Amino acid sequence: MKLLKDILFGVSLSAVSGDTNVMVNQVHFDSRKVEMDDVFVAVRGTVTDGHQYLQKAVEMGAKAVVCEELPELVVNGVTYIKVPDSASALAVLASNFYDSPSKNLKLVGITGTNGKTTVSTLLYNLFKKAGFKVGLISTIKIMVDDKEYKTSHTTPDVMTINQHLSEMNGEGVEFCFMEVSSHGIHQKRSEGLHFAGAIFTNLSHDHLDYHKSFAEYRDTKKKLFDALPKSAFALSNIDDKNGKVMLQNTKAKKQTYALKSYADYRAQILEKQFNGQLLKIDENELWSKLIGDFNAYNLLAIYATADLLGLEKMETLKLISELENVDGRFQYFISKERITAIVDYAHTPDALKNVLVTINALRTGNENVITVVGCGGDRDKSKRPVMGHIASEMSTQAIFTSDNPRTESPTTIIEEMEAGVEAQNTKKVLSIENRKQAIKTACKLALANDIILVAGKGHETYQETDGVRVDFDDFKEVKEALEDLGK
Repeated sequence: MKLLKDILFGVSLSAVSGDTNVMVNQVHFDSRKVEMDDVFVAVRGTVTDGHQYLQKAVEMGAKAVVCEELPELVVNGVTYIKVPDSASALAVLASNFYDSPSKNLKLVGITGTNGKTTVSTLLYNLFKKAGFKVGLISTIKIMVDDKEYKTSHTTPDVMTINQHLSEMNGEGVEFCFMEVSSHGIHQKRSEGLHFAGAIFTNLSHDHLDYHKSFAEYRDTKKKLFDALPKSAFALSNIDDKNGKVMLQNTKAKKQTYALKSYADYRAQILEKQFNGQLLKIDENELWSKLIGDFNAYNLLAIYATADLLGLEKMETLKLISELENVDGRFQYFISKERITAIVDYAHTPDALKNVLVTINALRTGNENVITVVGCGGDRDKSKRPVMGHIASEMSTQAIFTSDNPRTESPTTIIEEMEAGVEAQNTKKVLSIENRKQAIKTACKLALANDIILVAGKGHETYQETDGVRVDFDDFKEVKEALEDLGK
């Protein structure tokens, strides 16, 4: 039980009707979860408005409600709290309810279009190897030191975040690395958190169905850096043209990293192979199992972050050389017939291009590159023809297929991808709606030394159609298909 007045500390209040000197059990923004003596926060979402469920929450036992508009009917014994912004209020309430857990560890937020999961997960792995108790909040999972929880959003809701941060406090976690998406920032899910640092990886075409313009998408990411305190660090990739923008208004200590520009932290790629690459960081050479320019950026961000958090540089370089690929991020295996199959989460034009650039740079002769790719339904449609263009232009053979169609027609999505294919590349494109069959076809077409890229879903172990999720694992599917063919 918590005193309502205490968890309201720091919340901007417009009006209060009722008693705040009452004890409450829990805070909810989903009216279906409300029980006796809980607080219900009415948040305006993209699909539903929590204000529609104020009466229901009270009927289910809510002792207090937080809202932007007071209902016409108020119930005696219930405290009504009017606020200018319910989402911001929820963020503060969540932090207060769990006793500001982010203050008791060093929380680092990672934002950008690509690389968030790799950077956050590898930082978690590196600090674990260094002997620390560590937390992770990522697309793939939440880790409270060694305990794992599955996640469904890049940035969980503020109650879930603070609940897990509180659990981390109890386990003595010293560092936590957290993916911070543009959706999460826009929906105030990262508000009320005390960040020790933030990392900007890169920015490219994505989520324009939600943000409407690239400028809005960029400026939303920037809010994470604008809110950092002086005690924090702001680490930005300035090879990206938006890297300097992220640092413009931050009060934090500004730090930069780059492969091509002058920066506080620099790296150079000396050698590339399929089993890794040789890098030079701070005049020291190291071999990494992670390949590609994009991974060189990721590893440099990890090195810089470790240094800014106080790890010894030579120990960090040693630990980086031991890091393995994150599931679904350039995850590959080589079949008996020397066919290389790669599974990658690349679901944006920039990510797909980066992976194909890396693959083509590693080709040594006449190997074919066969790319299986789709685009998600109910998401940014404008990137579909761009993805189709990149896959057909940069591959020997492209197979367009379903990703997660959700409520859209897979056929329509594929047709929109086909619209981006230039005339000279049309013969290189096959369209196979069934993703399993598309992967099998790629395996049948592949010859010894060829390279198959299955892009778009990466670590996901499901496929979603019309609200129904069925088991589907790209890595498992392509491996089984090659084994079944005796390749």
